[in-house]
Amino acid sequence: MNTKEALRAAMDMGLFVLNTYVSDLSDDDLMHRPQQDCNHLAWQLGHLISSEVSLLESICPGRAAQLPAGFAEKHTKETCREDDPGKFCSKADYLELLAQVRAATLAALGDVPDEQLDAPAPEWIREHFPTVGHMFTLIGTHPMMHAGQFAVVRRQLGKPVLI
Repeated sequence: MNTKEALRAAMDMGLFVLNTYVSDLSDDDLMHRPQQDCNHLAWQLGHLISSEVSLLESICPGRAAQLPAGFAEKHTKETCREDDPGKFCSKADYLELLAQVRAATLAALGDVPDEQLDAPAPEWIREHFPTVGHMFTLIGTHPMMHAGQFAVVRRQLGKPVLI
């Protein structure tokens, strides 16, 4: 397995877990918060999508998928307390957009020359993720950073254990 294959495997695993955890959730379920001070799942899905676009754009300008107008603004720290379901997307819309975003990310990864993976990451994040390769790792594992909250909501809603 080479570096790009390992990065793709991490991306596939993160997306597999996320898709599995939302597979039997309804749009209403996505508005559930794992705890009062946590973000609901709809906001988290939008955050994951917006973040992936932003992170990819920072290392491969012009390669990220285009988000619908206003999408990123609906999933910021300023909107995380919003509970009106009408201000968020349906599960189907989130998953369709996530698939488009990930396809763009994988295409960009495929086109990046291997030596570019060792290039410095953008200055604003370099302390924690020093190279372009680290940034692709972050993109791939970011859903796993949220997986615990999805698992808690599943338990709260009485959903079966899937993984």
